[in-house]
Amino acid sequence: MNFQHILVRVEQRIAYLTFNRPEVLNSFNEQMHQEVAHILSEWETSEQIKVIVISGMGKGFCAGQDLSARNPEVIEHPDYDAGASLGQYYNPLILKIANMPKVVVAAVNGVAAGAGANIALACDIVVAKQSASFIQSFSRVGLIPDAGGTWILPRLVGHARAKALTLLADKLSAEKAYQWGMIWEVYPDDEFQNQVTALAEMLALKPSSSMKLIKKALNLSQQNSLEQQLDLERDLQREAGQSANYKEGVRSFMQKRQPNFD
Repeated sequence: MNFQHILVRVEQRIAYLTFNRPEVLNSFNEQMHQEVAHILSEWETSEQIKVIVISGMGKGFCAGQDLSARNPEVIEHPDYDAGASLGQYYNPLILKIANMPKVVVAAVNGVAAGAGANIALACDIVVAKQSASFIQSFSRVGLIPDAGGTWILPRLVGHARAKALTLLADKLSAEKAYQWGMIWEVYPDDEFQNQVTALAEMLALKPSSSMKLIKKALNLSQQNSLEQQLDLERDLQREAGQSANYKEGVRSFMQKRQPNFD
């Protein structure tokens, strides 16, 4: 596929996806959705990739939907369906990230607004530049949070903060997002790229089989009872214990050396 709106590269088993529409803060149009969906599906099954890093070109991470791509005449129609693009594009994207068998890192290099904020928060680990910010901007244009925002945000920051963030549509600094437990880490702007690379390289040394099962266990914990989760842990641990990575982990421990995981 000939990409127009994203940049992609793979180095040391790390795949880097960069949204590349900086003139509109990397907001999505249909072509960009198709490109992102295509490359994530390709990387999902690649045995050469262990970690995916998503970032944005220029001053923004992603400003969500490009409203200028909407046809004003269509929006004025009484039967206009604002949920259609969610079913076709955003919802599959969020599920793709959540169910991805690799670790997905959001490297938030600037403003993450609307669906862009929630795409970032759907990733497994979220890090941000000190100058970055998050905005649940939906109420500014008469919409509700989407791209998983009403599900993800309350689980990260609690209902009180989630309601205020979405109703007020106020900007939240990266520092406060970190303090509230919404993201993993904040890096100084001049150290951001190096820190993101170091994080990704560290994750790429981890056992891929274990990372996949950890994601599965934590995702299902949101819906399971304690009894169900304990049963799931037992079953997934059985699977993990049969992996080559577990055998390598034990061997390396006994031999007092660094493990060489797949």
